[in-house]
Amino acid sequence: MASHEVDMSNSNPNKLPLQQPSLPWRMTSSVIMGLTAALSRGFLYGLNSVEVTGLERFLEVLDKRKDVEKRQRGLITVSNHVSVLDDPLIWGVLPFSYAFNPSNHRWGMGAHDICYKNKLLGSFFYAGQVLPTHRSKHSPHGGLFQPTVPQAIRLLSSSPFTTPTPAPLEESHDILDPFTSGGMTFTTTGTDQYVAPSIYSQNRHSWVHVFPEACVHQHPKMFLRYFKWGISRMILESEPMPDVLPMFIDGPQRVMPEDRGWPRFLPRFPVKFRVAFGELLDTEKKFGDLRARWQELVRKEKRGLAMGELTDELKYGKEAVNLRIEVARRVREEVAKVRRNMGYPEEEPRFELAETWAQEPTEDRFKSNVDDSLINKRK
Repeated sequence: MASHEVDMSNSNPNKLPLQQPSLPWRMTSSVIMGLTAALSRGFLYGLNSVEVTGLERFLEVLDKRKDVEKRQRGLITVSNHVSVLDDPLIWGVLPFSYAFNPSNHRWGMGAHDICYKNKLLGSFFYAGQVLPTHRSKHSPHGGLFQPTVPQAIRLLSSSPFTTPTPAPLEESHDILDPFTSGGMTFTTTGTDQYVAPSIYSQNRHSWVHVFPEACVHQHPKMFLRYFKWGISRMILESEPMPDVLPMFIDGPQRVMPEDRGWPRFLPRFPVKFRVAFGELLDTEKKFGDLRARWQELVRKEKRGLAMGELTDELKYGKEAVNLRIEVARRVREEVAKVRRNMGYPEEEPRFELAETWAQEPTEDRFKSNVDDSLINKRK
């Protein structure tokens, strides 16, 4: 991807020249996302039964976001994580007309050790709007403050952002627009290089989907794990505060159960899918007090920080940590409400706490000794 024919003079925040990747890259992305959506929809409705709640309401949200220049804020959808195929399967419930429009489709966060094993896979997933995300269990580059998180924050925010192009130590893992050269990039390891999607005004106020459980969690009663803090950073640091819409999904765990036998790579069917879209939250009411406290912390630092950049105090200070904990708790509460409205039994309050899960085994795949769920921290 590279920037093209952009005159940023005399522009205003709500009507930017549509800076976008090259036409061949846009076509490639559209085809990959469209065909993936078609396969997902065909599998869902051709081989399984599907129950969708709140879809019309969600489509109204997407319809209002079609015109990039009229968007006023980003959109975060957030859900439980029950299968390696949650994304893209769950988006198969969207009508086919929504499939070939990447500028109004989700950005996801995919495990680097799976989605970016090689350049071919990486190019496919990047064109499919999946950001390379390292997990601390599998990479020294993982964690809350890795460079991919600021990219998600910037995608959710108002303006396109310029990012200095790093000088990579090697080129073998570069994921750039194959049809052009140049462009602003970011690195996740210091040796790889990716075009920064936030430099394009086409991507301003984007839609980002997050699985805050951060690992596959399959429980017979559909209990939730605690939510990690990446979602907290996006809500606290994006400007303006993005819309947030909770979801709940059930079914993909029966397509790819963690205890499945050979052939492990093949999906199982038929199963029943349930996808519920909640309502847009009143984010000011839900998170406004926490945002105000965060912004006061930032002001106290008295430094001109680029969006997504943090000082040590903003990373590790007690108040910053407590704010992230509370944001994640409130987001989880909203996803739990959608779950409850679907008729699932009440959870134990302790499941929302990170310390509840601290004594789980460290293996990639295991049965949790906390709630007897099947866990996959690998995929």
